[in-house]
Amino acid sequence: MSLARVASAVVHPAKRAGTSIIQRRAASSHSHDEHSHEDYHDTNEYPPEVFNTPFWRRAALAAVGVVAFYKFAPAPGDDTLIAKTVARTMAPADVWKSISFKHLLLSAQGSDETLLVTDAKPPTVHRYRYPQKLEMYSPHAQPVGLKLDASDIVVKRG
Repeated sequence: MSLARVASAVVHPAKRAGTSIIQRRAASSHSHDEHSHEDYHDTNEYPPEVFNTPFWRRAALAAVGVVAFYKFAPAPGDDTLIAKTVARTMAPADVWKSISFKHLLLSAQGSDETLLVTDAKPPTVHRYRYPQKLEMYSPHAQPVGLKLDASDIVVKRG
């Protein structure tokens, strides 16, 4: 029974007075009916499963080849043609050391420039509440000994 039916039966019991809330059915009532279908017989003929197919032959040859290579391969310290070629074409260690050091210096310079740019701030601006007071400066109301030159002060408009 679905959850919606159970909920509607609980909410409106008068509408469903004749049916039970829980309906049961035995698990074996109609699940295995022997008379409803015929037995299925496979009529296909399959080849026998043996280990002499080309796949298994190749797998056995590959296993023998791996064992032979492991047994007859040169030791790690032996000089072989491949080892000599790699040693001849490889750059010396001091070349790579100088390249790495140059890269380190360039990376440090780049990080310093990045820090400089990210930490940059615009210059501080002093804003006055009443900038017109700077223009109302009187040179006559100054105490003795104090000379104030306000001729170079310019108020920005805008």
